[in-house]
Amino acid sequence: MKLIKIASVALMAAALGTSASAHATLEQQEAKTGSFYKGVMRIGHGCGEQATLKVRITIPEGVVSVKPMPKPGWELETVTRAYEGSYDYYGKTLTEGVTEIIWTGELPDAHYDEFTFRAKLHGTLDAEQTMYFPTVQECADGENAWVEIPAVGQDPHELKRPAPGLHLVAPDAHTH
Repeated sequence: MKLIKIASVALMAAALGTSASAHATLEQQEAKTGSFYKGVMRIGHGCGEQATLKVRITIPEGVVSVKPMPKPGWELETVTRAYEGSYDYYGKTLTEGVTEIIWTGELPDAHYDEFTFRAKLHGTLDAEQTMYFPTVQECADGENAWVEIPAVGQDPHELKRPAPGLHLVAPDAHTH
C-alpha cells in the first residue's frame, strides 16, 4: 500500500512537471520547408497570478516575410533587422525582415490566448531539424522566458523553460 502511494505521488509530480514546462507552445509543431506557415503561439497563463502584459516572439533565421496578426485591444510592434544571409523570395532578394514580434496588452492569469503570425519557411532550411521561437511573457513584476534551446540530442522536456519548437520536414515530391 505504501509503495502504491509513493508511486502515485511520483506519477503526479511527473505529470505536473511536464505540464509546468508547456506554457508557451506552437499550435502546429511540424511544417514543410519551403511552405508558408501560420504560427499560433498559445499562452496558457500569466506570471504567478499576474496578468501577461507583453508577449515577445523571436523569429529564427530562415523564417522570412513574417506578418503578425493584430489582436483587438493589443498594441502590435515588430522589430526588423538584417538577416544573417540573403533569401530569394519570388525573385526578390531579402536581406532583412521581421526578427521579433511584440504584442502589448493584458491577458489575465485566469485566461488563455493565442498570438498569430504568418511566415515563409525558406526552402533552404534543412528538413528534419527543429527551429525554436524563443517567447517571453512580461508581467508587472517579472516574466516567463520560454527561451531555452536544447543541446543536440537533449530532450526539450528536460529544460525548465523550453522555447517553443517547430519540426521541419521535407516537402512532398511533385510529380508531373
